[in-house]
Amino acid sequence: MDQENNISETIQKESICKGCSGKLQFAPGTNHLKCPYCGMENEIELSKEVFEEIDFEKFIKEFEGRETSVEVATIKCQGCGAQTTFNPNVVSDSCPCCGAPLVIKDATTSHVIKPKAILPFAIDQNKAFNEFGEWIKKLWFAPNKLKRYARQEGKLTGLYIPYWTYDSDTATDYTGERGDDYQTTETYTATENGKPVTRTRTVTRTRWSSASGHVDKVFDDVLVVASNSLPKEYVEKLEPWDLQNLVPFNSSYLSGFKAESYQVDLRDGLEDAKQKMNNAIHEAICRDIGGDHQRVHSTNTTWKDITFKHLLMPIWISAYSFNNKTYRFLINGRTGEVQGERPYSWIKITFAVLAAAAVILAIILLTQK
Repeated sequence: MDQENNISETIQKESICKGCSGKLQFAPGTNHLKCPYCGMENEIELSKEVFEEIDFEKFIKEFEGRETSVEVATIKCQGCGAQTTFNPNVVSDSCPCCGAPLVIKDATTSHVIKPKAILPFAIDQNKAFNEFGEWIKKLWFAPNKLKRYARQEGKLTGLYIPYWTYDSDTATDYTGERGDDYQTTETYTATENGKPVTRTRTVTRTRWSSASGHVDKVFDDVLVVASNSLPKEYVEKLEPWDLQNLVPFNSSYLSGFKAESYQVDLRDGLEDAKQKMNNAIHEAICRDIGGDHQRVHSTNTTWKDITFKHLLMPIWISAYSFNNKTYRFLINGRTGEVQGERPYSWIKITFAVLAAAAVILAIILLTQK
């Protein structure tokens, strides 16, 4: 494969400072590479390429498009399974997803679908570090070791994580039931002063009727995380992403950062996207049925004009080990939103419980006196 199609070689070629031969790095929040040694800046040339959606069916049949694939060297972490690319000339590093040590000589080369667009980092490590520290401060019963860890600069790693986005026109026929509430008065027997008495009350009942119909719904840029190595629950909580600021993929944005290769392939990603679309289709059907309650018995959906893109999104990540378990903290590289797993200090919890019990006991004793 030609040199310009190799991500690592491209980065190496473009990231050498012309002033001191140091290694240039992408400066978050800007559109240039900056030398950390002499401060020289190189503007990243903006591509005029329009990152159009790729036809899913055509791509699967013809591919897996040689013109849309790229050769990359990746290292698979034996701890969490993350497949990560590293900067050229690095011989050892740690996994950004779990902190396990990695040796670059263990890298393997493979063909992957080339990213179509990238969302560059907008906040630098210092800003992300401050957001991380503020988030840690708000955690109740966090171990003191974690708080000390959060005060150590350099504990964050910039990582681009892979995403798929899918578009589709859908047409769905459905059957179900519509429930309309109504009020009625009923009598009942109660006991008062040992005697039975008759009372009335208003109750709400539901009248069900058959329903069927058709809904059309268009989906645009349904996001699917293409990583299995990070806690999906927290990655999705980093959303929304400002997709309107996507730029055509340029390997210069990767300089000074790591990038994870996708582990969820294109077909599996579509199934995840369809699940998200099905949830939205279900809501559209309920609105179409109307009434106070809805039951959906069957659906038959036709998927048309399915297209996709492969994107890279920026996160700052930190992996912290506590009691033989790894906790990951993720920061949106655009907004500073922090999400992640957290450990608890059972010593602090125990003291808090004892303190609360002591306060309750003191109140009881004072009340008795």
